[in-house]
Amino acid sequence: MEFLQTIEQLEPVRLLKSSFLAYPVINALHIAAIGTLFGSVLLIDLSVLGAIRSIPRARLVALLRRVALAAFVIALLTGLTLFSIQATTYVRNPAFLVKIGLIGLATLNFIVFALLDRRKQETSPVLRVLAVVSILAWSGVLLAGRFIGFIQG
Repeated sequence: MEFLQTIEQLEPVRLLKSSFLAYPVINALHIAAIGTLFGSVLLIDLSVLGAIRSIPRARLVALLRRVALAAFVIALLTGLTLFSIQATTYVRNPAFLVKIGLIGLATLNFIVFALLDRRKQETSPVLRVLAVVSILAWSGVLLAGRFIGFIQG
């Protein structure tokens, strides 16, 4: 806990806490990145599940995978910045811990999907299962993230 208290007292974090503009901008960037990430991953998953047939799956996935990766990096960086402001509070919040666990699961799922998808031209049953897991995991991340402000640790 001492390490987290140290993070909260770093000068850039203290400046962020006291800034009228910085926190809302970083929060807005975090929300935009999450929306972009979720939207792109959802479209990939729906394509794998056969719900999007008007665009060739390989082209759609190739484009949206890059968008998802960029959005993930932005969400990660802004999320770490937001975490630094109340690190000691967040690590005691069950909703935050669920969110972090689901992000780990969704990220691992994304990596496995990317590795398996490169090997096959057709959509396999395994990729379909991974697509469903992805939709559920990222939806859970969104829900857990919303509950962080309403559940006290």
